[in-house]
Amino acid sequence: MKLGKRLLLLAGATGLAITLTNAAAQESWPERPVKIISPYGAGGPNDISARLLGERLSSRLGQTFVVENKTGAGTIVANNFVAKAAPDGYHVLYAAAPYSTLEALHGSLSYDPKKDLKAVAMVATVPLFLIVNADSPYKTVDDLIKHGKSNTDGLTVGSPGHGSLPHLAAELLLIDAGTKGLVVHYKGDVAAYTDLVAGRIDATLTAITAALPHIQAGKLRVLGVASETASGIYPDARPLKDQGLSSVVAAGWYGFMVPSGTPPEIVQRLDDEVGLALNDASIKKRLLDLGMETRPGTSAQFAQFIQSEMDKWGGVIKHANLKAQ
Repeated sequence: MKLGKRLLLLAGATGLAITLTNAAAQESWPERPVKIISPYGAGGPNDISARLLGERLSSRLGQTFVVENKTGAGTIVANNFVAKAAPDGYHVLYAAAPYSTLEALHGSLSYDPKKDLKAVAMVATVPLFLIVNADSPYKTVDDLIKHGKSNTDGLTVGSPGHGSLPHLAAELLLIDAGTKGLVVHYKGDVAAYTDLVAGRIDATLTAITAALPHIQAGKLRVLGVASETASGIYPDARPLKDQGLSSVVAAGWYGFMVPSGTPPEIVQRLDDEVGLALNDASIKKRLLDLGMETRPGTSAQFAQFIQSEMDKWGGVIKHANLKAQ
């Protein structure tokens, strides 16, 4: 047999062996418990939703999906841990919105967010709502913007922390509105809403869950939502893009990622299983109660979304000259 033909046969056999090995990996995975790495502490929306999906995956795949909280550095600790883990499907990052902004804020990271982790499945978005004190004169978005333009100091907008997605959304609002302003940072949404109720700031643009008791008590007023369409979480809120703030579309998000190099068959199986979970009415309802709107899609769609978020918020960070603190 000629050498060229032998090499072709060898290459074909090797390719078949790889295909069979990958298929076997998909069929047998998971053979032991899988760790879902949450970048936040226990008890918050990220942790609770991770555990909810972990329970569903455990029942479907016959192995325990255990949530492990690795907090710190604005999600960098968890991101880096999974980025450096073996690419075998046994360490899964439950990524959050800061994933797409950290590089622009820090300049460089201990991992490459574009190369070291692979998008698997988006889970949900967390829409941001523009909220003011109910006793304020701001009945509409236009009222608030006019105040910002006429006031020497512009607007004061509360955020749950420097560099957070609500912080960046507030900066985007000021840019779009063409007004000066100050973004005031708090340790979480609850503290920001406390000051809003007290009248110490003009507005917040963040998740609505912690504000709902104040809204229901008539202490806060919702002016709009930073999304393309109305939100099932608070359907009465009109999109800000339809109220003169055309570029103010922003939401927190959560989704699964794995180390790059994880077999594509495992990525596909996990993607499929998460998609099935997100189409379950009971899971949709439980996530909605946490202030999350399910957003199932393919791994490729999630990767495209992350890249678009990096591009968008990178521009805002550069315009506002923001740096990590």
